[in-house]
Amino acid sequence: MSNYVYMLRCADGSFYSGYTVNLERRLAAHQAGKASKCTRSRLPVELVYWQSFASKGEALSREAELKKLSHQDKAELVSGFKAE
Repeated sequence: MSNYVYMLRCADGSFYSGYTVNLERRLAAHQAGKASKCTRSRLPVELVYWQSFASKGEALSREAELKKLSHQDKAELVSGFKAE
């Protein structure tokens, strides 16, 4: 089973970072306004970055790193992102 860290760009230009084991299902939940209070009021959202990890611990550590980045750093990260 893969553990994913992902980043969404919200309609207002903000970024949201999260963790999941099922990226497609989690994105659908965000789009439906059922995954997070934060994204519910900022729909639609766009998946702009993700990474997969073998362990949940690694993924959660990466999520914490992403959440500490400035808006500018997040924008630079997603602009250079290429899907696996």
